[in-house]
Amino acid sequence: MSNAQPYDAIFFVSFGGPEGPNDVVPFMENVTRGRGIPRERLVEVSAHYHLFGGVSPINRQNRALIAALEVELQAHNLDLPVYWGNRNWTPYLTDAIEAMRADGMKRVLAFVTSAFSSYSGCRQYREGIEAARETIGEGSPIVDKIRVFYNHPGFIDPMVDNTIHAIEAIQRRGIARPEIVFTAHSVPMSMAVSSDYVVQLRETARLIEKAVTARTGEALSADLVYQSRSGAPGMPWLEPDICDHLEARHVAGTLGVVVVPIGFISDHMEVVYDLDAQANAKAEELGLAIERAATVGTDPRFVTMIRMLIEERIASENGLEPIRVCMGNRPANHDVCPGDCCPAPQRPVPGATGRPGDGIPTGGAPTF
Repeated sequence: MSNAQPYDAIFFVSFGGPEGPNDVVPFMENVTRGRGIPRERLVEVSAHYHLFGGVSPINRQNRALIAALEVELQAHNLDLPVYWGNRNWTPYLTDAIEAMRADGMKRVLAFVTSAFSSYSGCRQYREGIEAARETIGEGSPIVDKIRVFYNHPGFIDPMVDNTIHAIEAIQRRGIARPEIVFTAHSVPMSMAVSSDYVVQLRETARLIEKAVTARTGEALSADLVYQSRSGAPGMPWLEPDICDHLEARHVAGTLGVVVVPIGFISDHMEVVYDLDAQANAKAEELGLAIERAATVGTDPRFVTMIRMLIEERIASENGLEPIRVCMGNRPANHDVCPGDCCPAPQRPVPGATGRPGDGIPTGGAPTF
């Protein structure tokens, strides 16, 4: 690789989450801004956060991942400081852009904590970054974004191990042949049909299922379902919902399931509430055994993947042929998104909200 360094820093970009009881409603106001949702409804839903002390795990988990990434970069002689900004809570995107400008950073490379392409998972972050640059103004660094990584072995391989560990755990409970349930955040159909979100999710699920079968020698039944719907009534979203799916599998005679949250890279609020609380409660009600696979978190292979993606983009910017690592039937995703990529979904008229699914994050908030 050339010694030329086209980037001055890494910009770690995520969704953000409250870090105390007083943060919860202001955070939810940020997430739902422009949707006309009454404050009293926000206060009501904030009870989900207060089950966990008003703290979402996401910021703590992001700090851990950033710390691991900094060590990884130093170990491979990549002199790139890491700045962190969130779309909906502190540190905000504008905080990070201002800090980078103050430190003289001219061009930075953004890693977004989303493995998949969609408006929420990619374009909305790019729009947020550009809005933050405009807010900070002259001298703001140019920001490029790392490609999505849904089919990278650094993401797939840890999830294969996590799935096998969960299968072994439920088998120790006497469920010899559990079914695998891959989960991801539901999105509006208008967002799903205008992006590769579902195609990419299916490929991730296929890659994990294939590897699990090869490793265990057993081909277990597997389905892709969705969770954490937060849309207005009447707006079609991706289905089936995980709890509806658990009911259907119970009726079909299924004895146990292994839930694999491929749509999330860490065990944040929408995992610990929507899955560990809500889905587990539904399974208990049905008498259905359930185990959840861990997310990738700070698995060293995942941290190495981030570094590899950084090196890949540096090589490309230096005019070299990058090694674009990926698995399966689909090529590595593009580096630069076309102008019409992943357009925004149709939004309901402000104030025309109802319950359930009125645009409020039911568990945490979409971290994609």
